[in-house]
Amino acid sequence: MISAAAVILLPALPVAAEITLPAGASAVSERITALGVYQLPIGPEEADKVPSRRFEGQIQRRTWRVEGNSTVLQILAPLRDQLQAAGFEVLLDCAARDCGGFGFRFGIEVVPSPDMMVDISSYHFLSAAKGDEAVSLLVSRAGGAAFVQMITVHPSGPAATATAVVKPAAGAPGTVRPVELAKLLELRGHAVLTDLEFQSGSTRLQDGTYASLRELADYLAANPQYRLLLVGHTDTVGSLEQNTGISERRAQSVKDRLVGELGADAGRIAVAGAGFLAPLASNLIPEGREANRRVEAVLLGD
Repeated sequence: MISAAAVILLPALPVAAEITLPAGASAVSERITALGVYQLPIGPEEADKVPSRRFEGQIQRRTWRVEGNSTVLQILAPLRDQLQAAGFEVLLDCAARDCGGFGFRFGIEVVPSPDMMVDISSYHFLSAAKGDEAVSLLVSRAGGAAFVQMITVHPSGPAATATAVVKPAAGAPGTVRPVELAKLLELRGHAVLTDLEFQSGSTRLQDGTYASLRELADYLAANPQYRLLLVGHTDTVGSLEQNTGISERRAQSVKDRLVGELGADAGRIAVAGAGFLAPLASNLIPEGREANRRVEAVLLGD
């Protein structure tokens, strides 16, 4: 048994199965859908499609960051063994290229960065099922750490088992450790500014201190060879023309804050609005629309 950093209780009848994460794991995010549909990938990408099986019930999407030098397979293999010991049947177990590489990665559901980071050349995916319960695991290394995503589905209703929970073990980190924005920019070339808040119904950034903007300003000051493009994004409520304007004005509001309060060089920051043309998630559910309303920083060479 690997050293415990967190114990995940997967719903199962008649008792819950415990899945233990490796030492050094710290929780990053948790998203719960009370009742929804999850298309569990069951085969590698082929002809721009990922074969899947439909599961309906309560969906939990959780991510962890794992410090240390463990490889992707060293992290995933013990989790796979524990799932099988709990009675789950593995339906798909593949590494990056075997899964379909780029096509598979963008054909499956992935929690938006920086909560989940995926290197296209270094990830491993596993899906498993037990009756009408489903589990998928995605493990990747990026930015000097490893990231684990687990999506679980179990039936809702009076007969359903208790919601899956994560219990930190004694001495395990209790707070989220954010990915350094600079590493994210250099690794992926872009990053979502997840801490920004706009006034309700407005394109004006709310007053307050935003760690992401301070990091951007410091990064620009320390790296004169780079420029930034701030790109606003929206959900699909409204017309494309309307949303393009809203998204650009929100990006401009972020630039104004960077320049006016944090002293960033206005000449090295451009803005653009993409409207709803580049969604991160489905616009058919509230969680997806919320994720799609964002401002991203894109790193550009001088």
